[in-house]
Amino acid sequence: MLTRFAPAPTGWLHLGHVLNAEYVWGSQARVMLRIEDHDRERCRPEYEAGILEDLDWLGYRADFPVVRQSERGAIYRDAMDSLAAQGLVYACKCARKEVEGRRPMGEARDGAELWYDGHCRDRGLALADDVGWRVRIDPGVERFDDEIVGVQEQDPSAQCGDVLIRDRLGNWTYQFAAAVDDYRQGIDLVIRGVDLLPSTGRQIRLARLLGRVQPPRFAHHPLIMKSADQKLSKSDGDTGVRELRARGWTPDEVKAAARRHSG
Repeated sequence: MLTRFAPAPTGWLHLGHVLNAEYVWGSQARVMLRIEDHDRERCRPEYEAGILEDLDWLGYRADFPVVRQSERGAIYRDAMDSLAAQGLVYACKCARKEVEGRRPMGEARDGAELWYDGHCRDRGLALADDVGWRVRIDPGVERFDDEIVGVQEQDPSAQCGDVLIRDRLGNWTYQFAAAVDDYRQGIDLVIRGVDLLPSTGRQIRLARLLGRVQPPRFAHHPLIMKSADQKLSKSDGDTGVRELRARGWTPDEVKAAARRHSG
């Protein structure tokens, strides 16, 4: 069994990451450390260095060399070409505010999740570097039995509409990069926070369109919450591993705190 620990170097490691690491390394699967630095505007080398240092201090060691999404552009392009050959990829010039502005007043789909209405589907725009690239997502339910939250049914078309796989700045998106990597790297167990549960159906769909027959197993664990409706974030410095280390905490104390505060 192969799983992955996949932090984004957009901030320092905090207790929420530690909780995920506890689930990942506690699964007894082999672990790949995947740095999800696909967002070139927000990711920083110093954050990656800090993440790697903190993981080593905590005693979490992967079974393979570090993999970085920033070095996998050719793989994502090859996957996109496969979808384009099926007539599934199209160019989109819609900005987020435009998509939000076209939503009927008072309409809510999956809470605050942005739903794309297919405005550019049939405009025939060129797949240039300065436009977004989307994949057509037809209606249909994806069913999976999550190992923590149980049986789930999701219709990606109703949840989010056509999936953006590359933005107007040339960044491959999380949804696409994660789906491609989990498939191409042979990940057969995905362990992550329950906040990412809504992403699962669309990633299963993308992987199937790319040729994956059997999706991975999924386990979405509880989060550490700073309030009843707000999860812990990288901006919460008092829960950062670097800060806790500076205050004299031991690795075992940090891990225990992560487990204790999970909701």
